[in-house]
Amino acid sequence: MLEDLFAQVRSRLSDEPKRPPEETYKCPRCSTVSPLSAFEAADHVCPHCNFHDRLDARSRLALTLDPDSFTESDAHMRSCNPINFPGYEKKQMVLRANTGLTDALVTGDGTIGGIPVTVAVMDPRYMMGSMGSVVGEKLTRAFEHATEQGLPVIVFTASGGARMQEGMVSLMQMAKTSGAVARHSAAGLLYITVLTDPTTGGVTASFASLGDIILAEPKVLIGFAGRRVIENTIRQRLPEGFQLAEHMLEQGFVDAIVPRRHMRRTLEQLLRLHGYGEVKA
Repeated sequence: MLEDLFAQVRSRLSDEPKRPPEETYKCPRCSTVSPLSAFEAADHVCPHCNFHDRLDARSRLALTLDPDSFTESDAHMRSCNPINFPGYEKKQMVLRANTGLTDALVTGDGTIGGIPVTVAVMDPRYMMGSMGSVVGEKLTRAFEHATEQGLPVIVFTASGGARMQEGMVSLMQMAKTSGAVARHSAAGLLYITVLTDPTTGGVTASFASLGDIILAEPKVLIGFAGRRVIENTIRQRLPEGFQLAEHMLEQGFVDAIVPRRHMRRTLEQLLRLHGYGEVKA
């Protein structure tokens, strides 16, 4: 104890330049503080509880697709203000400047292990990945393109649900995207959903739940309404973790929980098992 005290005094009196304090990361699940460098080196996974924190769309694409294989589609599509919601245009201008995105979904074509795929990735930085008219239209176009080209679709979800600033227009996207998924399925093509933190609301109630195979990252939040809303409605206390991926796996809503470091390899294996690409020995 005295040695620690003397060390602090010596460091204060020393003429050596002080090192800046290392940035840290506090896990929203276990509240453990870790060096930010260790968190980033682990692809934004908590080194203590294995919680898979949020990734922006570009980082997700870089981890998932073959290098330099991604070609974005509908990159300049922007939503208007269909119900004249106060301040909506200004909020979007700020988000576009801060994120470099035009809305909460990035879509396009790429390859995984040389296998062509259509991919769509939601970005939680843009209005918590909420689904408005642009998200719905871009996702619908992605599925229609994949149906025409005979491509499998992989969608990474991360959303707070339908976008309240677009009112009924946002709710219409649930039916619109579900119809596009149904046509893709009717063509005999594969659709894989990867649920990331969080996947909630109208996104869960539509295209996120319609994958032929539904994967999830560990410990991510999956649900429709929030815990407090459900408990107030049914007048019952819900079990801890009932909306986490692990509980969803037990209940059959999720087919498998896949750690981020294994996701790309798992997707490639699933694609090959379903007849896409050449089967490797």
